[in-house]
Formats: sequence, C-alpha cells, structure tokens
Amino acid sequence: MHIKVRVITGAKKDEIKELTPDTLVVSVRAKAERNEANHEIIRILADYFAVLPKQIKLVVGHHSPAKIFEILS
Repeated sequence: MHIKVRVITGAKKDEIKELTPDTLVVSVRAKAERNEANHEIIRILADYFAVLPKQIKLVVGHHSPAKIFEILS
C-alpha cells in the first residue's frame, strides 16, 4: 500500500491529519536535518498503522516535504 504524506517539520507536537484514505499530513517536532524528520515520520506512521517501523519504506521524496511511503505487510 502506498501513502502520500505532506510533512511539516519543526512543529510544536507530533500529529497526523488524514485528508483522504491515502493522503496524510504529518507534523513532526524534528528538524529536516540529518534525516531526523524522515526517521520520526516512519516511527509515527508505524504507530498509526500498527506495523513495525521496518515495514515502512520511503519511496519518493527524501529531500522534499511531499513524500510517498510504502507500507509492507
């Protein structure tokens, strides 16, 4: 399953807002430096979808606020 994610870094708290069933807006406290925000997004998505973090793969958007993640089952 592929999920489109719009990322807001440097937020006051970590949260997820669902726009459509396959599109999310994820706010993270981590800065967009040294891949910290991407790791935090993977941790938040793992909690949201009740899977292990290693089952989530960043497919597109390593350096962009618009990302696509693949959730493996």
